Amino acid sequence: MKRKQFKTWLLLLSVAAIFAACEGPAGIAGLNGENGANGTDGVDGTDGNATCLACHSGETKANIDAQFSMSVHSSGINAVDYAGGRASCAACHSHQGFVQFANTGEVLGNITNPTAWECATCHGLHETMEATDYALRLKEPINPIFDKTVTMDLKGNSNLCANCHQSRRGEPALTNPGEDTFNISSSHWGPHHGAQANVVAGIGFAEIAGSVEYPTAGEAKHLNQASCTGCHMAEFDTEEGEGGHSWKPSLLACNTCHDASNTDFNYGGVRTDVGAKLEVLRDELVRLGVVGYAEEEIYELNEETGIIELVTLPGEYHVNPGVYPTVQARAFFNYVGLDEDRSLGAHNPKYVKALLQNTIEAVEAEPTPAP
Repeated sequence: MKRKQFKTWLLLLSVAAIFAACEGPAGIAGLNGENGANGTDGVDGTDGNATCLACHSGETKANIDAQFSMSVHSSGINAVDYAGGRASCAACHSHQGFVQFANTGEVLGNITNPTAWECATCHGLHETMEATDYALRLKEPINPIFDKTVTMDLKGNSNLCANCHQSRRGEPALTNPGEDTFNISSSHWGPHHGAQANVVAGIGFAEIAGSVEYPTAGEAKHLNQASCTGCHMAEFDTEEGEGGHSWKPSLLACNTCHDASNTDFNYGGVRTDVGAKLEVLRDELVRLGVVGYAEEEIYELNEETGIIELVTLPGEYHVNPGVYPTVQARAFFNYVGLDEDRSLGAHNPKYVKALLQNTIEAVEAEPTPAP
């Protein structure tokens, strides 16, 4: 009997000890002792889903999807069908290729069933879960394809764009230094379509000596104050359908930055001036035989007369493969690269104007080839 009583008291003491651990400093004087003082309240943390819902809420996600549907990136019409499956091109021309490249630094082989870009192409897993963590797969400065010895930094999130929107080739004086002639080996030779990062950063084109001094690389206003995301991903303008995930440049952002009220992107007449200079350079390259112009003739039914007629369609300018003086090949590199940048100088006005003026001066001094 005494042993049972001892066990009962031991059990009660254990329970009392448990309650004592949960009480304040006063503890328990006995089984009926006073409650201890309340502990200090902790600081409420941020709701676990607050940051997530900023992007992943139903309404926000639906708006992003709607904006993305306005971009050519969503259809892939300009890239996927042609090059999305080829290992040498897939890193930028398909969703699967870009993810492989981001994860491994290369594309491991041809893509059997390439698809267009989607949310998960650019966005992977979050790292910090903070509001500024957009889980971009690539956001560090890059060593560009055309020259691995240099670093191209488009500032923060814009570096993601630079991985694809860069020159695939170096200009002739970089790849063939000291040579007087250069072989333009194919109709596709040049920086490759869309080397916008080169233009914004102010590097990678053929900086031919001339009357205009080249600005220091990395000092462009659009590189340091706006860059890719500042102009192309500004707050979405519902009236104009610009900005956000449409990636269409925002005129509202342009006017806000420049404190202007323009109705187009021709701020200060830059695009008019650059467009005119591109035509002058093109015509000089036509004179030298580097660039040609071809019209296409097809037979087409005249619906009014019911007669099939020979119709001449508008032609296109194209490079004529061949061996040319190096300065002429460098001039074509600048022409096609700036033409396919498609901003008509807006991405980096001072750099583009210097390139064009100096290049025009160089080709104007070249003699017309004998017939």
